[in-house]
Amino acid sequence: MPSIVILGLLGTFCAFVGAIGGIGGATLLVPVLLICNVEPLLAAPLGMVAVAAGSLAAASRQLDDGVVHHRLGLSVELFASVGTVLGALLSASISEQWLARILGTAALAGAIAAIARKGIRNRPVGIFDDESAGEWPGTLGGTYTLNDAVVPYQAKHVAYGLGISVFTGVVSGLAGVGGGFMKTPTMSEVMKVPVKVAAATSTFVSGITASTALLIYGIQGRIEVRPAAAVIAGALLGGFSGARLQSRLNASTVRRMTGLLLLVVAVVVIGGSW
Repeated sequence: MPSIVILGLLGTFCAFVGAIGGIGGATLLVPVLLICNVEPLLAAPLGMVAVAAGSLAAASRQLDDGVVHHRLGLSVELFASVGTVLGALLSASISEQWLARILGTAALAGAIAAIARKGIRNRPVGIFDDESAGEWPGTLGGTYTLNDAVVPYQAKHVAYGLGISVFTGVVSGLAGVGGGFMKTPTMSEVMKVPVKVAAATSTFVSGITASTALLIYGIQGRIEVRPAAAVIAGALLGGFSGARLQSRLNASTVRRMTGLLLLVVAVVVIGGSW
């Protein structure tokens, strides 16, 4: 197990990067811990701790910016949580090699989806210029601000997106990650939600996924207090800083960063599992 200081620094970096791309800090933290020869039984809970703390830290800024869609996020999370419970229960019986392959394959799928699309899909519409950024109550649509202009959006292919969310939850519970690396591409590429809204919403609700899995891990006695406290402290700082930077980046930059990060994770994790 890395030292307490190293765990704190890892928590800071992973939550910072995760908040920018909406992929969750555990997507980076868990592979690093596995490379450091930390057992999957211990790495997965630390990953979920990073997700929960990073989500909490990023929430205030992203809510103020009006880029979190609560109704969409909770709809996705309801289905994902079902899979998370199943994945967490099965995680104790999965070998380190298969855990890495599952995580790496899922990260690769998210990377391909994020990198493949070019340009900006959702563009400003003049009639919404006087409307404040935020979700439309009772719908899966809303508006967000892009270069000082107001952009409307509406979630599509909802049934497909929710179905994928169940699988996302299973992977989250198995690998000890918040699932943001799959939720963000699902909302952005399948449900056609703007990537900044998808990333912020994913970061916000991934904390719920993490809480669900942490409950199971706690019952199983797999959470070590001192390492978890170090990760929490670092992730709180990283999540807050990452959310502030994300608000200043344009949508294309966020999408490219997300795709490249996922590609790096996929290559490192899959390569190390053979």
